[in-house]
Order: sequence, then C-alpha cells, then structure tokens
Amino acid sequence: MESSKKRMCYSLWKSASTRLLWIMVPFILVSVFFAFGNNSKISTSLFSSSSSWLFSSVHKKSSGGEQPDFQPKMVAVAVAVAGNGGTNREEALLEDYSFNSSNSFSPLTAEADQEVQKEAQEIQQPVIQKNESFNISLDIPHEFPSLNETHALPIETRIKRKFSNLERLEAKLWKSRASIKEAAMSGNQTDDSDYVPSGPMYWNANAFHRSYLEMEKQFKVFVYEEGDQPIFHNGPCKSIYAMEGNFIYQMETTKFRTRDPEKAHIFFLPISVTAIVHFIYDRNSREHWNPMKQTLRDYINLVAGKYPYWNRSLGADHFILACHDWGPEISKAVPELFKNSIRALCNANTSEGFKPSKDVSFPEILLPGGTMDGLIGGPSPSRRSILAFFAGGLHGPIRPILLDHWENKDDDMQVHRYLPKGVSYYGMLRKSKYCLCPSGYEVASPRMVEALYTGCVPVLLKDHYVPPFSDVLNWKSFSVEVPVEEIPNLKNILAGISTRQYIRLQRRGKQVRRHFEVNLPPKRYDVFHMILHSIWLRRLNMRLRGVEYL
Repeated sequence: MESSKKRMCYSLWKSASTRLLWIMVPFILVSVFFAFGNNSKISTSLFSSSSSWLFSSVHKKSSGGEQPDFQPKMVAVAVAVAGNGGTNREEALLEDYSFNSSNSFSPLTAEADQEVQKEAQEIQQPVIQKNESFNISLDIPHEFPSLNETHALPIETRIKRKFSNLERLEAKLWKSRASIKEAAMSGNQTDDSDYVPSGPMYWNANAFHRSYLEMEKQFKVFVYEEGDQPIFHNGPCKSIYAMEGNFIYQMETTKFRTRDPEKAHIFFLPISVTAIVHFIYDRNSREHWNPMKQTLRDYINLVAGKYPYWNRSLGADHFILACHDWGPEISKAVPELFKNSIRALCNANTSEGFKPSKDVSFPEILLPGGTMDGLIGGPSPSRRSILAFFAGGLHGPIRPILLDHWENKDDDMQVHRYLPKGVSYYGMLRKSKYCLCPSGYEVASPRMVEALYTGCVPVLLKDHYVPPFSDVLNWKSFSVEVPVEEIPNLKNILAGISTRQYIRLQRRGKQVRRHFEVNLPPKRYDVFHMILHSIWLRRLNMRLRGVEYL
C-alpha cells in the first residue's frame, strides 16, 4: 500500500516535472536570445563611440528607439567635410549633398547620383583636397567653422537644387583665394617665362605672382555696350588723362572680355569722365555739376533697367575708371556707385572718399605723342649731377610751400616754377637723382611715372594719397616719402641718404617700371594688366548678397 502510494506520487511528480520543463524551455530560449541581442547592441554602441569624434552626436536614437543604418559611401563624404573643419567649401558645394536635421538616412537614387556627378564633373574638382583653405582675409571678415568646436551633423541627405552660374563663379573664386594663400605661406615660386616677381618692391612676390596667374586663367569682364561715343566707349589718349582712353580701348578688345554676362566676374561701365567734362561742362553755369552728374545717373538707370546685374548686387560687382580730377565728385551722382562699386581712380584721395579696400589707385601718365617713344631710359647714377628737381605751376596747398623754400635758392635743389628757355624738362629728369612729386589741387600727378621712366627716384610730397598698386607694391622700397611739414628740411633728408641706398632705390625703380609702361598692344605685367589685377583683387575680396556660401 505504501509502495503503491510512492509509485503514484513518483508518477505525479514526473508528470509535473515534465510540464514544468516544457514551461521553462521557452523562457530559457528567450533568455538566450536576449543575451545575444544585448551583445549585438553593445557592439553597435562601441561603433558609435569610436566614431563620435568625427560625427559628434550623429548616432541619435529615432523615435522608435532603434539605431539608423549607415551607407559607407555617404559616411565617407561626411567624414571628409567634417574632418576638414568645413574649410573645403568648394568641394562641399560641388558634391551637392546636404545634411539636414532628420533622423532617417535616405540613399541617393542612381539617377540623382548621376546628376550630382555630372554637376561635379563640369567644374572638374575633386571632393577632397589636402592643405586647402579658403579663409583668406583682405579687410572683409569671413565666418568659418572652428576645428576646436564639435558640431552635430544630421544624417539624412537630399538632393539640393542646381547651383546658379553665379554660385559656380564664386566657388572658383574661393579656389583662387586658397591658391594665393598657399603661395603666400609656402614661399614656392611658380615658373614664368616672361617675368617672376621678386625683391623688396613687393609686399609678397609669391602671392602677387600666383594671383596674377589666377587672373590670367579665369578673370572675365563684361563690358556694357550701351552708350554712344564720345562720352562712352572713348576717351583721351594723349593728355595727362590718357589712361582713360587707353584702358577703355584695351578693355573692349582684350581676351579678358566676355560677351556672355552670365560668365562675367565683374561688369565694366565704359564711361569717360574726361569726355563728360569736355562735352557737357558749362563753366558759365552756377549748376555746372548737375548736367554732368545727370549723365552718369541716366547711364546707370539705362543698364540697370535692361540687365539684372546692377540691381542684383547694388553695383558691388561693377567698376568705373576715371583719371580726371573730377572723377570722385561725379561718381557721387549715384550713391550705390560711390559706396559699393569699385572706382579705379588716378585721384586716389582718402579725404575725398577713396577707400583703399574697395577702390583702385592707378597712375596718371602723360603721353605727349600717345606712346612711350622717347620717354624711357636715362643715365647711370654716377652721371646724375643734380640732387633734386621740380618744375611746375603754382597751384594747390603744397607747391607754394616747396617753391617758397627752394625756388632758385640752391644749385643742388633745382626747383622752378617755369623752366628757363632752352632747358629740356626730360633732360633735367635724366640729370637728377631725385625727382620731386608734390600734389597740385589734387593728389594725382604724372611726375611719379615720369621719374620711373627716366631712372629718377620719386620723392612723394602728398597728403591723403594712396600710391598706385600699393596693395602689391611697397613704394618705400623704391621711392622716398617726405611729410609736407618736412619740406624745409628736404635737402638734408635727401643728402642724408647714402650712395648705396640711393643706388638700391634707383635699381628697384627700374625693375618695377614695367608695371607702369603703356604698351600697344598690352604686355603682361604692364600698367593695363596691373589695373586689371587690382580690380581682380577687389573682386576676390567681395561677397555678394544672396549667394549661398557653403
């Protein structure tokens, strides 16, 4: 009886154990599944941690609590952009990818990917380039991400709109800026069969050379065709304002001109201020400024109404050129022209609104016969017997001081209001070591270029004047600058310059003379190209409103 009870209890226990075992098996399987699942999640977490220094907090949980998947191709692109601190802006621009704040990742379709590749191939630039920086500062600040900051990059991509021609042009300008900065920092010279700038006459010869080559490679200027001669598309070529006519003519025939405004980096307004003064100025009218200024206003309104480019930038990517003394005043007729546009002026007077960071100073050059024939060259320093020379009329505030102290008072200081009969002006330039260049009523004067042409060292006696091409040229290395208040001590100052230093100044002046020569047709690095290069530099430094800079 007892044995039978034991067998019954054992049977019942065995049956209960079996049931319990069947009940436990699913729990065991579930436990094993969760154990492997946790290991998988830990692995994912490690991946996130190992890459967070590049992506910051990119791997965020979605609303469902799951980690998003990543496409290796697109992750590599994100690393390239983030790893360079956002400096490769053009590469990011050309890649045509955009990261937004969504938590999901959408791969590009094959058709869209082909469009992106086609866009990038048109400009033919790689996605990643080493040692590239677009952070070149030329007075105007630019904002760039800092490498010391951590930025979260959202992980979804989308196809953006195609970039406009203007945005493509801007991307190429950023590329040029990076190239110029690299040349300035590296000190490596670029081969050039014509001329390689070097020496203390240049603030940075390597940067200037690279910038010049970049200009030759891509700079394009659109010249408005509106307006009739003689006020438009014309100008003098034989007076002290000869550079107006020469530049207008050369600009309309140069290889830098484009007839497609969509390909232009800048727009030229072919106005001759000298012609406006000659044909419109009425000296008997009390309101003589109004007709001249109205002519300029009418022309700007004409091109602004016909083309979208003036209103697009408020004139910032436009320029005029004027050698006449009244150029600065007449340019005030249009406020946007005065404030925004690049004004290339001989009369580069900061007290009259000239802004070196925006405007261009170029030389006033007197060409009696329309060419440089007979103007270039002079004897060696040892054959120059006169210490200093000046001859000119009495006008402006500085010349009276000079004449009062030195006219006909010292044989070493040949200072004359009018030259004696039979004495050659250019002959006196060639006999003199130093040529005095005082301002008249305005700061511009052809005497500086006359001195360089004849091998005489220029002595600048001016206030508020920005010398030509001084963004590139170090005038103190080949000329002498004397404050107006030091005119009574002028002889002591010049005589105190050692012979060795004088020879250096004279030799350097002969070297930079090529930048002031007027050639027909123009030659590389001559005055036409230097004016254009100064305009090119201002255009590089410009950021246009409404353009997307990535």
